[in-house]
Amino acid sequence: MNLQNDLSTTQAVSRLRRAVLALVLPVAVLGAVSGCGDSSAPRTSHATGPAAPAPAASTTEAGPANPAPTAGQHMITNNGHRFAFYLTPGHSPAIVLDSGGGEDHTQWKDIVPQLSKATGSQIITYDRAGLGNSDEVKSPWDGRAAASDLQTGLRELGVTHNVILVSHSQAGEVATYFARANPGVLSGEVLVDANVPQFFTDTEIQRLVAVTAPHIETLKKQPSTQANRQLIATSENFGPTHQAYHKVSWPDSVPVTYIASEKTPFDGSPQDAQHWRDAAAAFVSAGPGRTLITATGSSHEIPQDKPQLVVDEIEKMVAALG
Repeated sequence: MNLQNDLSTTQAVSRLRRAVLALVLPVAVLGAVSGCGDSSAPRTSHATGPAAPAPAASTTEAGPANPAPTAGQHMITNNGHRFAFYLTPGHSPAIVLDSGGGEDHTQWKDIVPQLSKATGSQIITYDRAGLGNSDEVKSPWDGRAAASDLQTGLRELGVTHNVILVSHSQAGEVATYFARANPGVLSGEVLVDANVPQFFTDTEIQRLVAVTAPHIETLKKQPSTQANRQLIATSENFGPTHQAYHKVSWPDSVPVTYIASEKTPFDGSPQDAQHWRDAAAAFVSAGPGRTLITATGSSHEIPQDKPQLVVDEIEKMVAALG
C-alpha cells in the first residue's frame, strides 16, 4: 500500500470513529474524544418557550398529576432523580421533542416556536439524565430507564394521551421502549434519523464497540468530569444492551414517519452508511402506517440542517389526527 492509500485509509477510519461516536455516544462532548474543545466546561441550558421560566415545585413519582401545568420549567422526580421538563402551552395533541445523544432540550430551541405557531399544540421538551438541568444518574445507558423518566414526566404534567413524540438519533431507543410500554399514549411518532432495532445486528454491534473502545479507554485515564462519565456510561454494557434492543419491535398501532438524512451518521463509511439506510427501510417495511422520507442534502443533524422539514412532517401528522 502506498503512502497516499495509507493516508486515505487513516482518514476513513477517523471519519468512521467520529460517526460512530456521534451516533452512539453523546455528541455534546465529542470534542473531548477528538482531542479538541473543553469537555469540562458546563453547558448553558436555556428553556424553550415564549417566556423565561421560573422553576416549578418538584413533584414525586407518586404525586398527583398537574391538570394545567404552567409554561416553563418543571422539575419531575423519578427513581430518586430530578429531571427538567419544559412546557409551551397549547392544545392537544401534545408534541414531545426528544433530543439526540448528548443534546439537551436546547437542540429544539429554533423549532419549538415554529411548531407552536404552526400547530397551536402544547410543546414539551426535556433534559435526559445528566444533561441540561437534570440530575446525573450513575449507571450505564438504558433506553428503558430513559423511557420510564419520560413516562413519569408526562404523567406528572397531565399528558397521558394523544401525544406525538419526535425523537432524534439515540432518542429512537427511548421512543421504542416508550411506545412498547405506552401504545395508548402515542397518536404518532416522527423518528428523525433515529436509532432503530434493525440497525443493531451482532456484526454491527461488534464493529461499533471495536471502533469506540480505544477512545473510551483514553477517557477512563483522564480526570473525571460529568461529560466523560456520560461517555463511559454510554459505552458500558453496550453490546448486551443493544442486542436486547435489536429484539424489540414497534407497536403496529402507532403510526411513524421516519426522516432519514441523505448523508447518514456514517458519511465517509459506505458500508455503515448503507447498513443505516437498509435498517431504516427495514423498520418502515416491518409494520403498517410507516412512511420513509429523505432529508435531501442533510447530515445526521437534521433538526439543525432541515428544521422546516421536521416542522412540516410534524404538522402533517397533527393534521392527520384531525
